[in-house]
Amino acid sequence: MRMRHLSCLVLVVALVLGQVHALPAADQAPQKIVTVEGITEYHPDNGLRVLLFPDHSKPRLTVNLTVFVGSRHEGYGEAGMAHLLEHMVFKGTPLHPNIPQALQGRGAQFNGTTSPDRTNYFETLSASDDNLEFAIALEADRLVHSSIKREALASEMTVVRNEFERGENAPSSVLGERIMAAAYAWHNYGKATIGNRSDIERVPVENLQAFYRKYYQPDNAMVVVAGQFDEARALAYIDKHFGPIPRPQRQLDTTYTEEPEQDGERLVTLRRVGHVGAVGVVYHIPAGPHPEFPALQVLGNILSTQPSGRLYKALVEAKKATSVVAFASAMHDPGVLTLQAEVPRDGALEDVRDALISTVEQIGTTSVTAEEVQRARQQILKARDLAAVETSHLAIALSEWAAQGDWRLYFLHRDRIEQVTPEDVRTVAAKYLQRNNRTVGMYIPTAKPERIAIPSTPDVDTLVSNYKGRDPIAAGEAFDVSPANLEARTLRLSVPEGIMVALLPKKTRGEEVHATLTLRYGNAENLKDLEAAASFLPPLMLRGTKHLSRQQLMDDLDRLKANLSASSGQGRGGRGGGAPVAGSVSFSIQTTRANLPAVLDLLRQVLREPTLPEEDFEILKRERLAGLEQMRTEPSALAPRTLTHLLATYPKDDVRYVPTIEEEIERVQAVTLDQVGALYGEYLGSGHGALVIVGDFDSYECTEVLKKAMTGWTAARPYARIARPVTAQPPGAQQRINTPDRANAMYTAGLLLPLKDDDPDYPALVMANFILGGNTLSSRLGDRIRQQEGLSYGVTSSFSAAALDQRANFTVTAISNPQNIAKVAQATREEMERLIRDGVSGAELARAKAGYLQQLKVMRTNDAALAGMLNSLLFNHRTFVYYSELENKVESLTPEQVSEAFRQHIDPQKLVIISAGDFEKTTSGGD
Repeated sequence: MRMRHLSCLVLVVALVLGQVHALPAADQAPQKIVTVEGITEYHPDNGLRVLLFPDHSKPRLTVNLTVFVGSRHEGYGEAGMAHLLEHMVFKGTPLHPNIPQALQGRGAQFNGTTSPDRTNYFETLSASDDNLEFAIALEADRLVHSSIKREALASEMTVVRNEFERGENAPSSVLGERIMAAAYAWHNYGKATIGNRSDIERVPVENLQAFYRKYYQPDNAMVVVAGQFDEARALAYIDKHFGPIPRPQRQLDTTYTEEPEQDGERLVTLRRVGHVGAVGVVYHIPAGPHPEFPALQVLGNILSTQPSGRLYKALVEAKKATSVVAFASAMHDPGVLTLQAEVPRDGALEDVRDALISTVEQIGTTSVTAEEVQRARQQILKARDLAAVETSHLAIALSEWAAQGDWRLYFLHRDRIEQVTPEDVRTVAAKYLQRNNRTVGMYIPTAKPERIAIPSTPDVDTLVSNYKGRDPIAAGEAFDVSPANLEARTLRLSVPEGIMVALLPKKTRGEEVHATLTLRYGNAENLKDLEAAASFLPPLMLRGTKHLSRQQLMDDLDRLKANLSASSGQGRGGRGGGAPVAGSVSFSIQTTRANLPAVLDLLRQVLREPTLPEEDFEILKRERLAGLEQMRTEPSALAPRTLTHLLATYPKDDVRYVPTIEEEIERVQAVTLDQVGALYGEYLGSGHGALVIVGDFDSYECTEVLKKAMTGWTAARPYARIARPVTAQPPGAQQRINTPDRANAMYTAGLLLPLKDDDPDYPALVMANFILGGNTLSSRLGDRIRQQEGLSYGVTSSFSAAALDQRANFTVTAISNPQNIAKVAQATREEMERLIRDGVSGAELARAKAGYLQQLKVMRTNDAALAGMLNSLLFNHRTFVYYSELENKVESLTPEQVSEAFRQHIDPQKLVIISAGDFEKTTSGGD
C-alpha cells in the first residue's frame, strides 16, 4: 500500500511540474539483460538502465547517476543549460533540502560533471546498507523532484559564471575553445560545455525547468552501483525508489545535426596578456564507436608520449616548445584529434605551427613503426587496467561509453586497441590528417572543394549484440579499514642502512599494490643555495640509468603495467603556494603482485645507477621556466605564493625561505647540472628514509630486492631534520596584486600558530575549520559565499599542524569575479566573527563529527593514501594508534570546546590577506 501511495504522490508532483500524460510504472522486477566481465545490466519497467558491479575488496561503494543530456542537446539560447542544471540539481528537493550537507554528513566523496554527451552525478561512501539505500534514494529523488527555483537560480547563476571566468584565465584553454568553435560550424561540439556568458546570465527559470522535465526522466538515465554491496539488496532499493517513477509518454528526439565536410583549412588567432604562447590544431575524426577510432587514439599517443613521441622530439627536444599534447576524443558523434604545443616567450609560434603540421601529416605517407604501435598500445592498456581496479573510476568510465551508445563499448574498445597495426595507423593518418580537414587559426581559400568525408556513427546494437567479454579480474578481500585493524595488519622492520619499512599486505582487486620510498638528506646548513637543484634531482633520476635509456625504462614500466613517479619536498600553499623544498626525494609505485619485484629492481637502478643526462636537464629547466613565466600573471598562483612568502619569516639565505616567483625564476636560471650531480653523489643515500608497501605482495621477495638496493649506500654529507617552528607571526596585513586581462580573481588569507598536532586544542580546531570551510558546498563559508550569495565557485578553509614542530597553518581561499573580491573578503570576516561570537551548535557539531569521521574512513579505503599515511607515521615515529586516539578525541568534543579553541587561536585581525586579479578592469561583471 505504501508503495502505491508513493507512486500516486510522484505522479501528482510530476503533473504539478507540467509532465502530463505519464504512464504508470508496471509492478514488475527489473529484467536482467546481459552480464559482461562481472557487470550486469538490468532494465526496470520504466525505462531506466541499471548496471551492478559488486566488488568486495574495499569497504566502500559508488552510486553513479548518468542522465544522457549534455551540451550536444542544447538549442539556441540554451548554451550551458545542461551544465547549469547540474549545479541546480544540488540545490535540493522537498525530501532532501540540502543535498551537499546530507552527503557531507556521511563523509561522501561526491561531485557532478557535464560533458557534451551526458551529465553525471556520483558519490562514493563507506559500504553499508544504510549508505547504499541513502545514495539510491537521493539519486531517484533528485532525478525528478529537484527544486529548480527562481531564487536558487539567481545565486547559482553567478557561481557558474565565476566558474566560466576561471576558465577564461587560461589562454591555452580559451584557444582550445576557439579552435573547436571554428572547427564545428553547425554541430554543438563546437560550443563549450560551460556555455556562453549571456546564456548563463539570462536563462529564464521556466526554460531551465522545461529542460529538466524533458531530459531528467528514467528512460533517459542510467544508474551504476559499484563496490561492496549485496546485489539483491541493491536491486530491491532501486525498485523501491526508482520503481514508482513512471515512464514518461513523451518521446525524446535524437540529435540529427551532422557537421558538413570541411572544405578548407580554418585559422584562429587569440591575443591575450601572457608570457607563454601556444599552437593548436584539430582534425575531424570518426566517433568513438567507429572501428577506426582506436587507431586514431594510438596515433595520438605515438605523437605526444615522452620521450619517444614524434611531436615531443620534433618540438620539445628541439627546444622549439616546452610541452606538447595529442589525443583523440571519443564522442557520440564524429569528434576531433587534438594537438597542442606551448611555446616559450622567446620562441617562434609560426615555426612551431609549421613543424607540428609537417610532423603529423607526413605520417600518412611515411607510416609508423611496429615498436611505436606496441608501445602506444601498452601505455593505453596499462592506464586502462590500472584505472579498472578502482570500481569508482570504472563506474564513471562505463557511463562515458554508455553516453556514446552502450557501456559494453568500454570492453570492445579494449579489444580493438589490442588489434591496432601500423598499417591501421598509417591509413587513418592518410585519410584524416589533411590540410582541408584541419583547423589551426587561419582561413586560406582553395580553387576547388577538397572535402574529407567522415563516416557516420555505426550501429552500436549490432556491434555489441553478441559481445561476451572476458572473465572478471581477481577480486580482493573484504578489508576492515579501522585504525585498529590497520595497525594489527602492519609489519614494521628496517633494512640496511637504516631505512624504516612498513608493510601492509592484503588481497586487492586486480592484485594491485602501491609502494612509496622517501629518502631524506642534508641539513639546514649544507643545503644552502641548492634549493633549485634539489627540485631537479628526482625527475632527472627517472631520465635513464646505466643500463636503461629513458625510453627503455618507460617501456619496461609499460610492459609491467606499472607507474613509477618521483618528486621532491614541496612547500605548502596550493598551486604556486610553495616553492620546492630541499631535503627529501620520494618515489611512488603502482603495479601488481606479480610485477612488483621487477619494478622494485627498476627502482634500484634508478636509485643507484642514474645517468642524470644533460639534455634532459635542459628540457626540464625550460619546462620549469615556462611554468614559472605563466605563474607571473596567474592570480591562483600569485596569491598563495605571496601569502606563503610573507608567512615564511626566514632570511633570504635560509633553506626555509620561500622565494617570490621572480626570485625562483632567477634560481632556476642559475641552477647547473653539476649542482644536481653533487646532490646525488654527496648527499643521497639510504641512511635516512622510509619505505611503505600496501596491497597484494610477497613480503620476503620484496624485502630481498630492497636490501640489495639499499646495502652499502651511504652519503658523504650529514643529515639532520630541518625544523620549521613558528619563529614570528607577521602582523595582519592586506596586499592587492593586479593581473591584467584575467577574468577570475583569487582571495587567500592565512596565519601561523605555534601549535603541534598533539596539542589538546588540535582536535577542536580541526572540527572548527571543518564547520567553517571544510567543503565548498556544505560549510559556513560555502553556504553563504557560494550557495546563498553566489559570489564564488570555490571557497574553503584549511587547517593543518606539524607533528614535530610547533607550526600550524590556517588559511581561507576563494575565487571570484575581481569586482566581487571585496564582498568575498567581507563575508569571510563576518563568518569568522560569527563563529567567534556565537560558537557552534550541538546539532552542527554532531553533523560535522559524523561527516569528518566518515571522510577519514573513506580516505583509508584508498591504498595510495594509506601508503602516504604510513610513510608519515614512520617519519613521526607513530602508529595507527594516533588516528584511533584522534578520532576518539573528535568524538568526545563538546560545542563549548570547539568554540573556545577557535576563539583562543584564530584572530581575524592577524590575517595576512592577499587578493590577485584584474582590479583595473572597468567593464561590469560583478553583482
